[in-house]
Amino acid sequence: MIHLDPAVPDGPIEQKWDQHKFEMKLVAPHNRRRFEVIVVGTGLAGGAAAATLGELGYKVKAFTFHDSPRRAHSIAAQGGINAAKNYRGDGDSVQRLFYDTVKGGDFRAREANVYRLAQLSVNIIDQCVAQGVPFAREYGGLLDTRSFGGTQVSRTFYARGQTGQQLLLGAYSALARQVEAGNVELFDRSEMLDVVVKDGRACGIVVRNLHTGQIVSHAAHAVVLATGGYGNVFYLSTNAKASNASAIWRAHRKGAALANPCYTQIHPTCIPASDEFQSKLTLMSESLRNDGRIWVPEEFGDPRPPNQIPESERDYYLERRYPAFGNLVPRDVASRAAKREVDAGRGVGPLKNGVYLDFKTAVERLGRNTIEERYGNLFEMYERITDEDPYQVPMRIYPAVHYTMGGLWVDYNLMSTIPGLFVGGEANFSDHGANRLGASALMQGLADGYFVLPYTVPNYLAGMLGQAPIPADDPVFRAAEAEVADRTQRYLSTGGTRSVDDLHRELGKIMWDNCGMARSREGLEKAISEIAALRVEFDRDLRVLGSADTLNQSLEKAGRVDDFFELAGLLCRDALHREESCGGHFRVEHQTEEGEALRDDDHFAYAAAWEYAGPGAEPILNKEPLEFDHVHLAQRSYK
Repeated sequence: MIHLDPAVPDGPIEQKWDQHKFEMKLVAPHNRRRFEVIVVGTGLAGGAAAATLGELGYKVKAFTFHDSPRRAHSIAAQGGINAAKNYRGDGDSVQRLFYDTVKGGDFRAREANVYRLAQLSVNIIDQCVAQGVPFAREYGGLLDTRSFGGTQVSRTFYARGQTGQQLLLGAYSALARQVEAGNVELFDRSEMLDVVVKDGRACGIVVRNLHTGQIVSHAAHAVVLATGGYGNVFYLSTNAKASNASAIWRAHRKGAALANPCYTQIHPTCIPASDEFQSKLTLMSESLRNDGRIWVPEEFGDPRPPNQIPESERDYYLERRYPAFGNLVPRDVASRAAKREVDAGRGVGPLKNGVYLDFKTAVERLGRNTIEERYGNLFEMYERITDEDPYQVPMRIYPAVHYTMGGLWVDYNLMSTIPGLFVGGEANFSDHGANRLGASALMQGLADGYFVLPYTVPNYLAGMLGQAPIPADDPVFRAAEAEVADRTQRYLSTGGTRSVDDLHRELGKIMWDNCGMARSREGLEKAISEIAALRVEFDRDLRVLGSADTLNQSLEKAGRVDDFFELAGLLCRDALHREESCGGHFRVEHQTEEGEALRDDDHFAYAAAWEYAGPGAEPILNKEPLEFDHVHLAQRSYK
């Protein structure tokens, strides 16, 4: 069994992080150049961590499978970033952000980590403004904010409908500066395919050059994984098609516990699927729910165009059910509400698989120019995809897989159960519990990268002063390289008839049908059985054309989908074992009379950290108890 030590400092929660920073070991500037750190992933968390560690003077190697860090999936977080600045004077505070986040996560997050995130949020905005991030401003020049789901204050800073992109450009500029200074060495088009562990410590990684196929090892004193989430296990999701779980899954196979994989977020504001052959879904930012109103026709199967349906015959069901929060309830609540309407036969659109998001009232109240200033690029994107003008016709939206709250288990220092292996951003499980509030992904990624890892990684390195990294020609590296090469050759030599995408699509349908927005014991047991059977077919009938020594996207996908099969099985097992509903994990057997998630705090107030037990073996469950001393356990209510 893995020993889970969350390493939460003693003392009052509001003083834990400051006191911990003071007590951590430091590395003097002249010693920092002696340490080598690998950072895998160059989105907000990875790019910020690599840039900051390079600025401090450490020798950093940063890896991305993109041609440029600017293509990281962080750009897709369009709506904004939370921070407890309280510029509007509307009652916000660090304590309020902490409370909203714990409640929004349905009381399944570690309090100390969440409080630190709320504290650091105020520093993030200052950092980004100093970098030149063009946040929206009011007429007088002050930074503007808007509201997001699960809150009753306006704490979300934004750059029109492209906040993630602007923040990523800020992190990229800091990273590029360190690359030019020689403190960071950037490896693009390089995919990490294994983490190397010796004497129980992470000592490097094995990567494959996606252009040449060359398999190479890189050694370091510490490794940071910031490789995003695993939403593409469902095939159809809002994630970029290249987003995958291989980095964290390979680390899991080497001893890193994987926590709460069943906590997957379904985003309520996506364009509905138009046919069964789509390869991904498009996210319409949650920021639209500030001014858009969600409704369905009261009449079942109403054939009229939405503009011809009078107000008296519309059901603004979120405003009706949750009057205190209205259209800005948390994502899991809004998603299940939309599903109920569609399942009941009130779905809209050609396939009757959506609900309306209507801006008619907002345009009349604020004027079209104001709506264009706030959301113009989002409206343009929607019209290009659907050929419908959202200024004239309500948008059609429906929930889709978006973010994963589960990930590699980490302690307060963001270190996994493998010493020396740190995990940042969406790749870890630490800050959101069972549901993430909107605009908190960017907040966590930048907090981890700019303000947490640059303290905690040196604290680990300080104990290794005078030690050189394990050489990259050590037998542990050679063994890892051989394993990667063997796996690669196996995909190429199977010689079956089914493409990777075909198998992945079938896996995704199993997951969505049985482990999507609603889950049951019967469905989960069925999914586990069907996943195992499909995995056998993958091993027997996979067809990958081409070779290993050149650009071969089918080969890349084969490895990623292979990992998705194993992860899918664990995800369903985690959902099966958790006999409760909380946040994004909704078991139909456990719901209130009103259809809301019903927790079981007596038996499941813990983080489930799964330990890899070997190929084909049942994973081992480890539990980290969650204590709530500052936000008392209660049934969530947004009425």
